[in-house]
Amino acid sequence: MEPKPQKTYAPKDRDEESESEDDTLKNGKAGLLERESVDNDLEAQITREKANAIATEYQTPTSTKYLYLGSYFALNLTLTIYNKYVLGKFGFPWLLTTIHTGITALGCCLLLSRGSFKMTRLTRRENVVLIVFSLLYTINIAISNVSLAMVSMPFHQILRSTCPVVAVLIYRFYYARSYSIATYLSLIPLILGVGLATYGDYYFTPLGFLLTSLGVILASVKTIASNRLMTGTLALPALEILLRMSPLAAIQSLLYSISTGEAEKFLVYVNTGHLTASDIVALAGNGILAFLLSVASLHTNKLAGALTMTVCANLKQCMTVLLGIAVFHNRVGFLNGCGMLITLTGASIYSKVELDSKVKSRFGVLEAEVPRRVFQGTK
Repeated sequence: MEPKPQKTYAPKDRDEESESEDDTLKNGKAGLLERESVDNDLEAQITREKANAIATEYQTPTSTKYLYLGSYFALNLTLTIYNKYVLGKFGFPWLLTTIHTGITALGCCLLLSRGSFKMTRLTRRENVVLIVFSLLYTINIAISNVSLAMVSMPFHQILRSTCPVVAVLIYRFYYARSYSIATYLSLIPLILGVGLATYGDYYFTPLGFLLTSLGVILASVKTIASNRLMTGTLALPALEILLRMSPLAAIQSLLYSISTGEAEKFLVYVNTGHLTASDIVALAGNGILAFLLSVASLHTNKLAGALTMTVCANLKQCMTVLLGIAVFHNRVGFLNGCGMLITLTGASIYSKVELDSKVKSRFGVLEAEVPRRVFQGTK
């Protein structure tokens, strides 16, 4: 047998060896750069997620937030006084609600025709959500009006002052959103102050207590739902929400007016000649003001947050008492005056806490961005 030829390996040239080493180094550097790029992308993604996790109210400039809050507050107080004047002559609250929502629908249609906003194509499920929201809006008004006949006004107001607490609980247990301890503590003087400011003859029936408590829950849910419709997955413009919701609410209010016999009484009121031209002008002006308030309310809710809106409602109760003193010459006691001061102090504390929370939220995003930038700068 012939022996098998042995394989011989020619030694590589130094040039070939150096080329091989260069290729290895290039591949290694490419791998490192690729991994580094992935790491940077992940860091950027984390930063974006942290930025997106910040609530809309903490991303809004403070000056803009206060401008909207001031406008909303002024319109709200003006409409409260206006409603008191109108209902003194026009004792049909459900028809007044129909006028409010009807004029709001007409105003939104006018703005839509002028190109102020565009309609979003919604799915059937999303349309159902808006219908449910309009029902919530109408039922909230209905329960508030019905419960007022079963409880005293001071008791009604002191229960309504707990809306911020209900809003916090909804956010905490349903949306898993927590607030700072300072925010929780700042709500105490707001509720205590309203209780003292509206202190008076407290009386209520068991059913009245249940309906008023349910009204507090529904009012808080409505405020949060409005905020989620504008800042959540739908992210609808405020005017579009009003246009989709107000016609439904107007129809529901009209049907409720018919079912309670209010519409029949209104026809008698008209036939007996009580409805004058000046009354029609006053009702039209009242409806236009309600439309402006609805627009301001939704925009403010989006920019300031649902909790701030409930706090603002508490502050409005005290300001209504003050306006009652100035305009209607109402008398208040020492405790009522102390309550107003406590509420104003609580509102100031809450504003300071919210400003601090906004700064901390922005600083949290900067903390996530700074290490990545420093790392990139040291390459």
